[in-house]
Amino acid sequence: MRTDTHATDRARRWLVRPAVGFLHPLEVVKDRELDLAEKREILAAWASDASAVEHRPSQRWLLGTPAPVPLSEVLSALRRLDRDLFS
Repeated sequence: MRTDTHATDRARRWLVRPAVGFLHPLEVVKDRELDLAEKREILAAWASDASAVEHRPSQRWLLGTPAPVPLSEVLSALRRLDRDLFS
């Protein structure tokens, strides 16, 4: 059972570093503590041009993640959210 303090700490950490603890976009999709809107927000930030790796436009490196990932994998995770929502 989550306490208000836990939720507040998690939210504060998420606002500063949206992907802390995630190695791959699919981990965001599978996270049971995040609601659909939070998952979409993290993945959208990950897919954003603001997360593009300089001189490697097909790679995204979101603040809080240890390494870049292909944009195609981020977009695939977003599609999976949609598929899970409508199936």
